[in-house]
Amino acid sequence: MKRLFAILVTTLTLLPHYAMAQAAGPAPAQQPAAISGALDRAFGQMAGAQSGGSLSLSLQLLLIMGLLTILPSLILMMTSFTRVLVVLSILRQAMGLQQSPPNQVLIGLSLFLSLFIMGPTLDKVNANAIQPYSAGQIGAEQAFVAGGREFHAFMIRQTRETDLRMFSEMARAPKFATPADVPYSILLPAYVTSELKTAFQIGFMLFLPFLVIDLVVSSVLMSLGMMMMSPTIVSLPFKLLLFVLVDGWALLMGSLAASFG
Repeated sequence: MKRLFAILVTTLTLLPHYAMAQAAGPAPAQQPAAISGALDRAFGQMAGAQSGGSLSLSLQLLLIMGLLTILPSLILMMTSFTRVLVVLSILRQAMGLQQSPPNQVLIGLSLFLSLFIMGPTLDKVNANAIQPYSAGQIGAEQAFVAGGREFHAFMIRQTRETDLRMFSEMARAPKFATPADVPYSILLPAYVTSELKTAFQIGFMLFLPFLVIDLVVSSVLMSLGMMMMSPTIVSLPFKLLLFVLVDGWALLMGSLAASFG
């Protein structure tokens, strides 16, 4: 995985130089050879020992396009995005709202809050990986390792020991001396499991006050003999009023950000 990301960064770095070469007007026969040679060198570590040669240009581009499709999802799963989005979705269900706020609003709010929560980690990645790589002090693979180290430290702080132990036993891995020794193959599923567990715990606490309102409204309607009226229609305005009076959005955003402290 480290080599794949390093290859992706190297290829994206070489593309502007190839575009400049096209603008300068070299011979048409030399252009595919130039880009193919650059990509062949980037993929040399992956293809050399087993195939005895370099991958073709079409196969290299296909692999890079495949990485670009799954890379955003992988990065989001390594941040606080999962917990925030699940909690906001549970809140919408608890209030009895079907499509309000819409999914686009929830995803955008989750992204912005995740950027706020991940701010210190992203600053460290910029200082230890992106800036040195831009200055030419380190290579692409070293920059990837330095950036991955910061994400590793963030995820290990939010992962439960029980989840780490479970996946370690399933993988039959030896005991790790320090948290930094935990590999990504064990840390990533353990981190996602911990995030889902925490999100459902927060969602359960959010459900309780709205469940009380539903029970009270149902009891009042039953006592008045209005059994044909849906309790959801009557309780929805009271839920919205309660949520607005307690400044629910500010409390929820602050609590989610503080849960990563």
